[in-house]
Amino acid sequence: MGSRIEFATANGAGSGYLAGAGGPGVIVIQEWWGVVPQIEATCDRFAAAGFTALAPDLYGGRTVPLTEPDEAAKEMMSLEVDAAARELSGAVDELAKRTGHKSVGAVGYCMGGGLALLLGNERPDAVTAVVPCYGVHPWAEGQPDYTALRAAVQIHCAGLDDYFTPAAAEALAATLRERGREVELYVYEGAGHAFANEDRPEVFDAAASSLMFDRSVAFFKSHV
Repeated sequence: MGSRIEFATANGAGSGYLAGAGGPGVIVIQEWWGVVPQIEATCDRFAAAGFTALAPDLYGGRTVPLTEPDEAAKEMMSLEVDAAARELSGAVDELAKRTGHKSVGAVGYCMGGGLALLLGNERPDAVTAVVPCYGVHPWAEGQPDYTALRAAVQIHCAGLDDYFTPAAAEALAATLRERGREVELYVYEGAGHAFANEDRPEVFDAAASSLMFDRSVAFFKSHV
């Protein structure tokens, strides 16, 4: 089990859920619900795998019930992407300070996947591995062009995803390879968007979720 912490950012004080101590750092970036118990549990799993996992709370303590997707969409679209990027950057520095490792990984789910790629582009000095899981970037601003990105990228896509389709995943992989990045792409046939959220039985796919997590852990162990 982890705990809530505060850390310094260019915005002032940031906060988040931290699990693990001493192992390489991994930033875990929330879905549109906020840092809900499921995201905390994801941090706990990464900690059990040997990492120090930090989920920055980009909503400032607010969460949305899993039964209210319209409210979650409003919360997501009200997020200021530049401010979120600064908070994520502060989280990178916090993990580097706590772990003694200069490099960190970033994993994100849904909107968090898009922000993980943005963070890799913003902090090429520190982020060496990025894992977007059915990631989307719905905001008009902040879409990275990936020219600064230096991290290896492992993309996960649901075969039945209408938000981040397999075609979109292939296009992203092609763009990153054109930039000279190392890319892995996995498509989970028969799975839908958000298939790793065990608190949503209507979308959860245990087999796909377990495989994605194992692949993410192995990727971070190779690149962070």
